[in-house]
Amino acid sequence: MRWARKLLFGRSDDKVLLLSLLHVSVLSQRLGCELRETTGALYAEECSELVHHMRAAMSMMIRICSILAIVGMTATTVLAEPTPSVMNLPNELAQERPSLIVTTDYIIGPEDVLDITVWKSPDLSKTVQVRPDGRISLPLIGDVDAVGQTSAQLTERISTRLKAYVESPAVSIVVKEVNSYAIFVLGEVVKPGRYPLKSKTTLLQAITLASGFTPVASRNKIVIFRFPKEGDSLVRIKASFDDIVLRDGINQNIELKPGDTIVVPSESMVVMPSR
Repeated sequence: MRWARKLLFGRSDDKVLLLSLLHVSVLSQRLGCELRETTGALYAEECSELVHHMRAAMSMMIRICSILAIVGMTATTVLAEPTPSVMNLPNELAQERPSLIVTTDYIIGPEDVLDITVWKSPDLSKTVQVRPDGRISLPLIGDVDAVGQTSAQLTERISTRLKAYVESPAVSIVVKEVNSYAIFVLGEVVKPGRYPLKSKTTLLQAITLASGFTPVASRNKIVIFRFPKEGDSLVRIKASFDDIVLRDGINQNIELKPGDTIVVPSESMVVMPSR
């Protein structure tokens, strides 16, 4: 307590010095408090900013994890889906093909599938395929010629044959599958082969189905072979691609019929006529 004694009983110079020291001490304490408050405020502000950044980072991490989880689930689902085998592709493609619209004047051909129903006679009703020889086989009446007949004509023929076994037979025929409407494209085309007719098809459309000509095709020497009705000779029709496309030969772009065979020869096969 020396500074207190000097303040009370000491000389005036000592008192002034002590008061100055006390004033400095008080100022130091105030300054220290202010510094602590300022430092605390700065520290709190830094902490608040750090917490804000940490929350933003956590939110970003949650979003990234969610996106990765969704991508992972999608990839797992895609990989888990069964992949169609190569053996099943032809059947699927066949189911996707649109069926030919069958009208009352449709002419039945080989390999067509017919659904024949005899009313109140389930034993006589049958689904049959037309054989290559143009006939079908039915109970009781045996073989019946079907090729070249419409559904109405074949219905009448079967009804007439069934009258010997059934009183007033009621027969109905539905063409279930059309397999006889096809053309053949041979020679210098990219994809030669048999092509089913699903609608009206012209010569140019048939060439398109075969993916066009090869580089060595003689496209102006196209020949269409057509099988006529029984008793008539084979028809040979010539056509020129350039005449159809570039000139007034649109009549050569004929509508094809079932069984037509299109031959595109190569340039080396074409015999130049002698002068």
